[in-house]
Amino acid sequence: MPTDPAYPDVPADQLRDGGWELVDESVETVFQLPTARVEGATKVYDAAETREAVRDAIGLDHQWRFFFATALSFTPPLAPGIGPAMILPTVRSEAQSAFADELADRGFESIERGRRERVRVDSGDRARLRTYSAELDLEAIDATLSITGWVGVWHGDGFRIAAGAYPDRSLATLLSVESPPEPLRRTPSDYRAELLSLIRAVA
Repeated sequence: MPTDPAYPDVPADQLRDGGWELVDESVETVFQLPTARVEGATKVYDAAETREAVRDAIGLDHQWRFFFATALSFTPPLAPGIGPAMILPTVRSEAQSAFADELADRGFESIERGRRERVRVDSGDRARLRTYSAELDLEAIDATLSITGWVGVWHGDGFRIAAGAYPDRSLATLLSVESPPEPLRRTPSDYRAELLSLIRAVA
């Protein structure tokens, strides 16, 4: 019997200090290669502090930002002649498609793939990032939530996927909150810096 793949290491202290909350852990087949089944062990986090601040301010309960990290394993293991570099493009393509599907499952529309960037993650490995944009109609308050998503893929101690999304405007502005608390005054650049820091810290 194959054992469940190990979950990725995430920056627990940074997540806790940032007001994030673990909302799901799962192990599932994420895609199929010609010679192996690829399973992902995933941890999903919600920006609970942000969610609570909006709920307290206007009574609307919604997930405004999310972050997740996945460690991949292969069943059966990759043959000795197949190196990570050979399948990294496939893993990257599948991860990006899965991220777009995740946005669609969350109700987002007008999902568009954006630019690519390369970054060095904290482990020293190089990751390739891809941005996404999408929109969600918030019928309850007659507003549209536009978000930017980032998904990164790399190979270090195994294959890793880390991704998330955040609003393109401060929530105080989007939701017309007067005298907003600090979590709602944060800017898209604040969100971006935090998300990329979390992605880079995954191991």
